[in-house]
Amino acid sequence: MTDARRREAIELMARFAERTGVSGGGVSRRYLWTDAFATCNLLGLSHATGAAEYTELALRLVDRVHHTLGTHRADDARRGWISGLDVAQGEAHPTRGGLRIGKPLPERRPGEPFDERLEWDRDGQYFHYLTKWMHALDQVTRSTGYPTFSQWARELACAAHGAFTYEPRGGGRRMHWKMSIDLARPLVASMGQHDPLDGLVTCWQLDATAARWARGAEPSLAVAASDFRAMIEPRALATVDLLGLGGLLAEAYRVEQLLRQGALAPDTGLLESLLIAAATGMRQYARAPDLREPAERRLPFRELGLAIGLSAVSSMEAAAQDEPGGFPGSPDARSVLGELARYAPLGAAIETFWLAPEHRRVATWVEHEDINDVMLATRLAPEGFLVLRPPP
Repeated sequence: MTDARRREAIELMARFAERTGVSGGGVSRRYLWTDAFATCNLLGLSHATGAAEYTELALRLVDRVHHTLGTHRADDARRGWISGLDVAQGEAHPTRGGLRIGKPLPERRPGEPFDERLEWDRDGQYFHYLTKWMHALDQVTRSTGYPTFSQWARELACAAHGAFTYEPRGGGRRMHWKMSIDLARPLVASMGQHDPLDGLVTCWQLDATAARWARGAEPSLAVAASDFRAMIEPRALATVDLLGLGGLLAEAYRVEQLLRQGALAPDTGLLESLLIAAATGMRQYARAPDLREPAERRLPFRELGLAIGLSAVSSMEAAAQDEPGGFPGSPDARSVLGELARYAPLGAAIETFWLAPEHRRVATWVEHEDINDVMLATRLAPEGFLVLRPPP
């Protein structure tokens, strides 16, 4: 990371923190996906600069998230922690009831007709947002050495597994994509393409952290990990969605690091499946790229999701080249990684485009400024989000 890129990331995160009430005295404006990336960014900047103020901001942000998205909305007749715990127990276990998305509209009421357009703006809980927050909490533990945050992530993992997974009549396990705020009913019953993958890799990460800090940590994630793994169909992981592609690459890097650090049994097979799925999607996308469109017709945070994933590829490729035995995958997986590394210029092009001030004045940027700023900062300084540092 060059000094110029780090300075730009610092400026982006400073503006985000001020604008959303993390620093200063402004009103707290929380959105779980954005806040997960922001927490990781702040931790990464603290590590890169040695400035404790960024860790302090990250801890403040975690507290804001739990006290906003872990409690009922101001326009809801219900009050207190969404888990139903009393004040003291809620403070001790803020993630046991999950966390709201932070969407602007109230969740759909029981019996209210489904409206696909409105549902995008309605509150509730998304599994793939919860896994991002589990990762962020675990990164706090890995950065600070405070085990409580990873423990909260484990409690969130168990709550999410219990609420989102179910057994259909034909047997096996499936997942709902979106649940109500209290996790009592599905709002969107279909299963997200990569939700079981997110769940499995996150369980592995949390167990790896617990192995360093508290063997036999509770609650156990064994059943959750087994269920998630059983739901993964490797041939169905490929996608041409930019955010999904970036997610596959980031997940591959998490698996690669856990393997390299000895936290997983060698040759789980998943690393190769993830790289093959990502390469399949990249080949399809490269045949019909949409990055020649003007800024007002592009979705920055989705493109930046891909760019972040390509940063993960660069990190894997660098480890494979610089360290003897630096890549823990099979020869076939190593070959696919080399193919993916050739897409690095695409990530750089996305970054350069959205760094241009004139492109950040269009409606597609301004209307989603928080998530766009934070994900651009992640691309510029990706270590906080991507790197699984051993706990100090």
